[in-house]
Amino acid sequence: MENQKQLNSSVKWWLIIGLFMIFFQILLGGITRLTGSGLSITKWDIITGSIPPFSESSWNAEFDLYKKTPQYQHINQGMTLKEFKFIYFWEFIHRLWARTMGFVFIIPLLFFIYKKYIDKNLARQLFNVFILAALVASVGWIMVASGLINRPWVNAYKLSFHLILAVTLFSYLLWIVLSVSFKSLDLSSTSNFQSPVFFLVVLVFMQIFLGGMMSGMKASLMYPTWPKIGTEYIPSILLESKHWLINNLFFYEKNVFMPTFIHFLHRSLAYVIFIYASYLTYSIIMKDKNKILTLTCYILISLLILQVLLGILTLLNSTGSIPLLLGVLHQAIGILLLGSCITLYYLIKKRAFLNVNNSVS
Repeated sequence: MENQKQLNSSVKWWLIIGLFMIFFQILLGGITRLTGSGLSITKWDIITGSIPPFSESSWNAEFDLYKKTPQYQHINQGMTLKEFKFIYFWEFIHRLWARTMGFVFIIPLLFFIYKKYIDKNLARQLFNVFILAALVASVGWIMVASGLINRPWVNAYKLSFHLILAVTLFSYLLWIVLSVSFKSLDLSSTSNFQSPVFFLVVLVFMQIFLGGMMSGMKASLMYPTWPKIGTEYIPSILLESKHWLINNLFFYEKNVFMPTFIHFLHRSLAYVIFIYASYLTYSIIMKDKNKILTLTCYILISLLILQVLLGILTLLNSTGSIPLLLGVLHQAIGILLLGSCITLYYLIKKRAFLNVNNSVS
């Protein structure tokens, strides 16, 4: 029995480590975007790509490949080898961390399966994790490839899709960790906030997607002001029908309409989430006296306030370039905020499930 408890603990901590690594990988992706490093490695070599250039000739060969890309020709022409090494470093770390995650997941998984520490239900869930991870990696390469042909940057839509898939992977693994960690939790209560909390999770997912669009379109650079967007609360360009064209949707870099629209949506949804989450967490705290739910609500609202402040600071300092530290912190707290929303939803859903079982029995 003691051995089995130790085994369950080993599996749980393995999953928690994997969750941390995915979280850190998302942050590395944010750094890669903000430093413009995503197109510095022009090849996708799964094996040989795990070894960086060491000799001067190897570095020059990599640099020559980069010089053929639209990004170098239209944006970074004249870049020195030292500057190239800086952006190469971040993209290399981003890819190396992804490879490391693969080993951290696969090797212990094979051991746990061999020892029969994983039941069929968890095995199915972990299979879904690997499918999602493969999808994230595939879309990541498609995203990079989009900036190696015509455009001098990655496509903002593909970038956001890549981000939201990574966030979905993080959320799914978090759900597994919660299900493994809170099997015997006592959450008896009479109130039910399951649907409202699920709606909050959806809103935060949407906001993260819009955040990816903001980053991909560099929309914050156009309006580094708050509370107004430039000199207006609703940019006049959004009220003129002549700008609502399909070409502005696809070729967003040729007109300020789409970045402005995304900027407006991202800010507006932030206000909606803040008001809705504040009211919802207050209601849960007042009506549901469960200590674990109350603590989760306090963590959620604290992260939300911090996220709003970081968003404002990031905007106000986005003059010429997006501030790296603030931008990465804004993304990190956004993921943690989503995690707290999912945790709250899991706890309430588990409580509702337990209530149904208790009433049936």
